[in-house]
Amino acid sequence: MTQTQKQGPKQDPKPVARSARRGSGGITLSDVSRLAGVSAITVSRALNTPDRVSPETRERVRLAVESTGYVPNLLAGGLASNRSRLVAALVPTIAGPVFLETIQALTDTLAGRGYQLLLGQSGYGESREDALIDALVGRRPDGIVLTGVMRSPEGRRRLVAAGIPVVETWDLTPTPVDMLVGFSHEQAGEAVGHYLAGKGYRRPAVVTGDDHRAMQRQRGIERAFAQHGIVGLPVLTVRAPTTLGSGREALRSLLARHAEPDVLCCSSDALAHGAITEAHSRGMSVPGDIAVMGFGDLSFARHAFPAISTVRIDGTAIGQRAAGFIADRAEGRGVAQPVVDIGFSLVQRESA
Repeated sequence: MTQTQKQGPKQDPKPVARSARRGSGGITLSDVSRLAGVSAITVSRALNTPDRVSPETRERVRLAVESTGYVPNLLAGGLASNRSRLVAALVPTIAGPVFLETIQALTDTLAGRGYQLLLGQSGYGESREDALIDALVGRRPDGIVLTGVMRSPEGRRRLVAAGIPVVETWDLTPTPVDMLVGFSHEQAGEAVGHYLAGKGYRRPAVVTGDDHRAMQRQRGIERAFAQHGIVGLPVLTVRAPTTLGSGREALRSLLARHAEPDVLCCSSDALAHGAITEAHSRGMSVPGDIAVMGFGDLSFARHAFPAISTVRIDGTAIGQRAAGFIADRAEGRGVAQPVVDIGFSLVQRESA
């Protein structure tokens, strides 16, 4: 019987207290070995050469890893300082320009602090983000910047266990994984609804992407109009990422339903541009026959015809603050205000 097989009776792993972040470390191989009741070298073998250990030991290690959220450090031994000078950022897509300001600001600000940015596309589903988080955490970047705050329980546990500085962006919550720079989408939607109701629009409709943040804005718009006595807004949901084409199709679908909105609230400037294009193709005037409101204040919004009324988000400020948070924490400095609400601003132009 081998030494590995002489271990005590199998026991269910007990929770390991969460370790502090960089400076005091995340969950380590030693934590896993202690929880599994085997040596660190046995844990390493179970993870890297599982055929060299017994099935019972593999199961004990598997349960310990699952309980702690431990991800093997693929750089261990390769970097004596345990500093990669790399920061990873995940955005849902780079097909649309809404996140480009933030990406550019991250790149520039991190470069000024001696770090390089590694960019990944997570899509709009949890499973793809979880796979990317696993891949990134195992390579121990000096920080991770994420879009939104909707993590799966498994993804959140992995991030907490890793002990790597994390900044969530483009959303707001009182309970971030670690740090946050963003704004309230529901409040942005409410501001749009109150603005349009104040302009006298009484037959609003909403075209929204099917992602969580866009649907938060939809709820805010509906709540604001309800406060003005306007309920039952027609809502058409399209697949994210939204495009000019989906904006055209959305207006066609609404008109085919015999909806006659006097204002169309779009969850992106791309949708708004598409709706305006479709309206023009039908001989409708904007805002005479139908007003259109976008979101994002992308570079083309002010140059469209008519120029698009929208909501401006300071993506540059998000990137700069997130990069500063990561660099400060990676270098052992504290962050006095780890949650920052950067707000938003309404941009009134000709389309609404």
